[in-house]
Amino acid sequence: MGSASFVILEHDYSQFLSVLEKINRETNAKLVFLLDKAGRQIASTGEMAEVDPTSLASLAAGNVAATEGVAQLVGEEEFATLFHEGRHDNIHISVVSNRVILLIVFDERSSLGLVRLRVDQSAPQLVQICKKVEERADSGEGAAALAATTAPFAEITDEDIDALFG
Repeated sequence: MGSASFVILEHDYSQFLSVLEKINRETNAKLVFLLDKAGRQIASTGEMAEVDPTSLASLAAGNVAATEGVAQLVGEEEFATLFHEGRHDNIHISVVSNRVILLIVFDERSSLGLVRLRVDQSAPQLVQICKKVEERADSGEGAAALAATTAPFAEITDEDIDALFG
């Protein structure tokens, strides 16, 4: 994948969220979280009240990066799936594309087998959405689309704002 910016538009977000909601529903997970490898949240669904999404995203991305280093040390290209078992909650982390990480937090209402099955079934959809975003970015459409969404505000000047609120 190129180094072009990864610009996610509203319809991309809606597609990601639809897949995450399906995973959440079908696994009875507490939280389903999608982030990029740089540690930025893309989309999430589930019980977010007690979770700091910024910390979760950056720590999960760091976990994946550290595991990639371990994989290289033992002669593997990567370990695409990580699992952390806790006393009450478990975390399943999957690298689903070259750039995107899927994190699922679940408890006794679900099982690792069910989570793995649903991730395997849903990963191709996530990869396809990522591919479209990457193709748009590589062609330059991503930046143009982002500029188009902010263009209506480009003609507003400081004087206009001062006149409105002055």
